[in-house]
Amino acid sequence: MLERTLVLLKPDTVQRGFMGRIISRFEDAGLKTVGAKMVWMDTDFGKKHYFDVAQRRGEAVLKRLLKMMTQGPVLALCLEGVHAVEIVRKMVGNTEPKSALPGTIRGDFAHVSYAYADSKDIGIKNLIHASGNVEEAKQEVALWFKKEELHSYKSVHDLHILE
Repeated sequence: MLERTLVLLKPDTVQRGFMGRIISRFEDAGLKTVGAKMVWMDTDFGKKHYFDVAQRRGEAVLKRLLKMMTQGPVLALCLEGVHAVEIVRKMVGNTEPKSALPGTIRGDFAHVSYAYADSKDIGIKNLIHASGNVEEAKQEVALWFKKEELHSYKSVHDLHILE
């Protein structure tokens, strides 16, 4: 039940100055940051991370996504907690910001639609990436973080989940 998941605060989050506010939401929910680093993603690494996007959504979508993801730094986080993958996905909200519910990160900080992004031939600025399932989280964490970059420590929230 204790899981680790990958969260990427995308270049639009970094540029808009929302990193601290978003991290605070995860901490408030009892999730623990066990890894963090700022990275300027290059196209080759982006293709490793988004290896299946071209198959699922097409080459044009992958091209737009990589252009967006390489335009500025990304803050990569490894979060840990009980059902961390599912909790983070709920907190992040729908992939299309226009459809994300109020109270979710995307619902509160973004509003762009797929149609608008497509009309501008840009990647959808939806602020954040979160692993989709437990297996994907394991793969993504291993891609983004070396073992020695991940840390174990006790937090005040551990008292509540260890009882």
